[in-house]
Amino acid sequence: MDNRDEAREFLTSRRAKITPERAGLPSGSRRRVPGLRRSEVAALADMSVEYYSKLERGNLAGVSPPVLEAVARALQLDDAERAHLLNLAHAADGSDALTRPRRRSTSKWTPHRSLQWTLDAITAGPAFVRNGRMDILAANPLARAFYADLYASPGNQANLARFQFLDPASRRFYPDWDPFADIAVAILRTEAGRDPHDKDLHDLVGELSTRSQEFRTRWGAHNVRHHGTGTKRFHHQAVGDLTLAFEGLEMAAAPGLTLTIYTAEPGSPHEEALCLLASWAATQEAEAIAEPADRNR
Repeated sequence: MDNRDEAREFLTSRRAKITPERAGLPSGSRRRVPGLRRSEVAALADMSVEYYSKLERGNLAGVSPPVLEAVARALQLDDAERAHLLNLAHAADGSDALTRPRRRSTSKWTPHRSLQWTLDAITAGPAFVRNGRMDILAANPLARAFYADLYASPGNQANLARFQFLDPASRRFYPDWDPFADIAVAILRTEAGRDPHDKDLHDLVGELSTRSQEFRTRWGAHNVRHHGTGTKRFHHQAVGDLTLAFEGLEMAAAPGLTLTIYTAEPGSPHEEALCLLASWAATQEAEAIAEPADRNR
């Protein structure tokens, strides 16, 4: 994920999405490119065509914030896309040490015990902490029961993107599979802009690109997004259909990590299903504890 290539492809793809009509320009005839021409973006951003062409070639190092804001306005970037552009420019300003892929850490991140206490105290809905690569790093018992399919396959490595694209069980778990797939790739693409030299992210994207055409197509679209709140539908193997609201909270004590909590509408059948899931999880845990004891008798 070379930063210059990423910047070039991102700007090119955003330009292709803006029609002349949407930008308030005459459409004209004999257009040879989708969306706007470079000259039109340059005019909208109040800069020379030569300078904008330099930016679109991926040369973002040293570009001032006002120039980036002008480009964002000209391309009508949303908040997530604007933040992605700023992250790409910030990464382009890094030193040689920052532009080299980081080595994998020899120690696995583990939650502080107070964080696990906090997660365990949330009993009405699944709660978990993930990183930008979509690895689940910590979870409460209800989240582990909720993602039973994910944890059932060691090959998933508790990674939501790997589960999404490589595990057939995801097609049942996510009734709206395509929108979930779009979200997963957009989160990874956003992380690539925020931390483009993460070796583990490089490896994950390479694996998914090699093994999933669905992933490759979406990765090439260069879409990014903020994923903070909303409602999603699921189908759980034990309790059936669930419609849950979620909140994603950035963790101030651990930048780059997100605490996600799912909840159901009070008094709804989905709240009853979550209660049933909690009971199912408790039963599964009790049986798992009892099984070794029975074998040792």
